[in-house]
Amino acid sequence: MAFRKAQRSNAKLRLAITGAAGSGKTYSSLLIAKGLGGKIAMIDTENGSGDLYSNIADYDICSLTPPYDPRKYEQYIHEAEQAGYDIIIIDSLSHAWNGQGGILDLHTRTSEAKYRGNSYAAWRDVTPLHNRLVNTLLASPCHIIATMRSKTDYVQSENERGRTEIRKVGLAPVQREGIDYEFAVVFEVNSDHLVNVSKDRTRLFDGDIFTITTDTGKVLRDWLDGNNKEDNNV
Repeated sequence: MAFRKAQRSNAKLRLAITGAAGSGKTYSSLLIAKGLGGKIAMIDTENGSGDLYSNIADYDICSLTPPYDPRKYEQYIHEAEQAGYDIIIIDSLSHAWNGQGGILDLHTRTSEAKYRGNSYAAWRDVTPLHNRLVNTLLASPCHIIATMRSKTDYVQSENERGRTEIRKVGLAPVQREGIDYEFAVVFEVNSDHLVNVSKDRTRLFDGDIFTITTDTGKVLRDWLDGNNKEDNNV
């Protein structure tokens, strides 16, 4: 029989935390990881900032230095899996996109070296590297918490007078467009350390504005284990 009854138990978290510099992404990720419980590994691209919070939780850290090639992220993720960590914090995933040696940098160099400046053709070589990293995140047997820097996002549209105008529409993560679709939950943290939930497949935080604590991780852990009381009311 190819089919079985669907049930959520011992699921693995896929959580993204986005925000500007100083919003508390690293701090928040550690609080959630502590609440989840288990052995924590952090992949730090932020020049050692991950070491600043050793008083919050017990965790191990490795520094990912330039070049921020997505294949290095894959390597460290697999090393953490093999070492028996339960939670992997990637701080931050933005460097794999726009950091030195990241996807955009690889795209530019590939375009110039292989395709005589044809940037469109160069994506054929670079996109698979990005996709492989995303697939590594999704396939990991560990809980994944990835932080991403935010940037102001704009759209071009036509106004009521028929003129083209540029409108500010909020903040977007510094990563490939659509990266948020790969995560079950996306927290946007502002400068006051308050969270707006931009995506929530758990339905635990719908419409809430809150500050992340270890209890946030505990609530997520209960949901992942299928223990939330709210499930009985659906």
